[in-house]
Amino acid sequence: MAPLPNLPEVLIINPPPAFISFESDFTKKFNILRAWESPLPLDQYLTTHAQSAKALLCRALTPVNADLLRQLPALKLVVSVSTGANHVDKAECRRRGIAVTNAGNAYSEDVADLAVGLFLDVNRKISAADWYVRRGLWSSKGDYPLGSKIGGKRVGIVGLGSIGYEVAKRLEAFGCIISYNSRREKPSLSYPFYSNVCELAANNDALIICCALTDQTRHMINKEVLLALGKYGVVVNIGRGAIIDEKEMVKCLVNGEIRGAGLDVFENEPHIPKELVEMDNVVLSPHRGVYTLESLKRGSELMIANLAAFFSNKPLVTPAMDD
Repeated sequence: MAPLPNLPEVLIINPPPAFISFESDFTKKFNILRAWESPLPLDQYLTTHAQSAKALLCRALTPVNADLLRQLPALKLVVSVSTGANHVDKAECRRRGIAVTNAGNAYSEDVADLAVGLFLDVNRKISAADWYVRRGLWSSKGDYPLGSKIGGKRVGIVGLGSIGYEVAKRLEAFGCIISYNSRREKPSLSYPFYSNVCELAANNDALIICCALTDQTRHMINKEVLLALGKYGVVVNIGRGAIIDEKEMVKCLVNGEIRGAGLDVFENEPHIPKELVEMDNVVLSPHRGVYTLESLKRGSELMIANLAAFFSNKPLVTPAMDD
């Protein structure tokens, strides 16, 4: 497609998410530089547009690091289509005067819904019971083993940002008792705060991981934390896979040192340890936390709003905060 005159250029390196429609208002507002469609090697393509590409739209599979930024000297904005921006070297962007935006709170409610769904499923054995019924085992083997009550459960939320807070509100409605660990205490909230995630685990029946992946949170949920959670404990992860030491979690599940897990994210996606697949006390989801029709529409609108604000010299709608 030939570029339209006088429209600002937006570079996209890898194929964009399905919710970005090139037949929509997006292409009426911006010229899209579609690197993934070019026959040129990426380095040559970037050199061709090095002086004109002022904005980069990216998803998590596009690492925005110093090497890439050196090839784009005119770049002044990175728009991440996800809530997390751990694939963007924000320190290097800041050094180069490049602004970074993310999806803000566009997906928070939908991700929280999935987190609660995984928590319910693990405790009440919904997926496992479905498997039991579909294979005719109810009639041949009798009643399925009991699940566990939701009300009264003590739930520790790791990362009480916009998603974590939505999780807390939902679980309070089920009668759960909420406490949390986060980068800093939130005095406006009544939930007990634990500065140490191991202490949070020791004082709860479940951990729900809602924080971002950073150097500080990588493998934060390690063997010590999982053992503190204990053999009746459940872990739910809708953050990023590497926040949990996956190998240690698998060992704890196999050895009965924790009771179950609900996982939407994994360390080496889409590859999942076979032990997790084989256990009926583990509920698996293919990293779909943000993906609803409604949330993706909001995310697309927000992405366009950030680009429009940048090219109009207006304040960005959702600047990504430093980790």
